[in-house]
Amino acid sequence: MDILNNEILVSFIEINKAYNRLVKFDAERLGITPVQLKALYKINYNPNISLGELAEKLRLTNSTVSGVIDRLVHSGLVERVVPPGDRRSVSIRLTDEGRKTLDQFNSSDSMLMKKMKEVFELPEEEISHLLRLHKLVLEKLSIEEE
Repeated sequence: MDILNNEILVSFIEINKAYNRLVKFDAERLGITPVQLKALYKINYNPNISLGELAEKLRLTNSTVSGVIDRLVHSGLVERVVPPGDRRSVSIRLTDEGRKTLDQFNSSDSMLMKKMKEVFELPEEEISHLLRLHKLVLEKLSIEEE
């Protein structure tokens, strides 16, 4: 058996590719990159998030996320805020324009939202079964921390 060419692994890869294509499609429609779209989404649900926290949530390096935020600030979609009590810390939040962009993403025009709605319409028992199997597979694939 060729473990790396197994149907299970290929299935995960194909689902990941399909998801990334949908995110790219929606991001391009909004005039931003997929990483910028994901950053806007994370910032929206974590207002005043720090750069380090955002990098962790996006699973990217601080320097990569710093560049993403620079471009989003330049585009007027996010702003850096320095709290008056701690000038060394900087938090990031959406501007009104950033919220409008995210609202467009969440609209009925979003291909990702349309496709995910179809997934959510699967029978509840099928979704429960899928989530149970995902949890089991994740347990098997996880490396135990020391």
